[in-house]
Amino acid sequence: MNLFTSLDISSSGLMAQRYRMNLISSNIANATTTRTADGSGPYRRQDAILAPVAVQQPPFDEFLRSFGARPVNKVEVIGTFTDPRQPNLVYDPSHPDADADGIVAMPNINPIEEMANLLTTVRAYEANLVAVSATKDMIKNTLKI
Repeated sequence: MNLFTSLDISSSGLMAQRYRMNLISSNIANATTTRTADGSGPYRRQDAILAPVAVQQPPFDEFLRSFGARPVNKVEVIGTFTDPRQPNLVYDPSHPDADADGIVAMPNINPIEEMANLLTTVRAYEANLVAVSATKDMIKNTLKI
């Protein structure tokens, strides 16, 4: 595995976590959105679906694998997941979207859960930045030789 492969792997992690941060931010921003643009009901929580993708390996890496070296993967966003949990039902007869019984269907978003997801995503993003920085330092030191 060359050093540029490490950069490719880390950059895929950065992109995946940035995509997740965008979805989490959207969830938090829409935590009280009771009507979507198409009028189909309250906003539904979303998250990213991530999957490992094999990195193209040069021939020497194939040779190393014959001695037990494992193939390396980067990460890719393969889709967006809409949370199937039912909307939260809240009694608020003064709300414009309340039904005849005064019940409003609110988004299925738990702000505490979203903040925990955001914290985890930020930590993963920072870890990928550290890996990029370490790889850059290794490349610089190699060029000094």
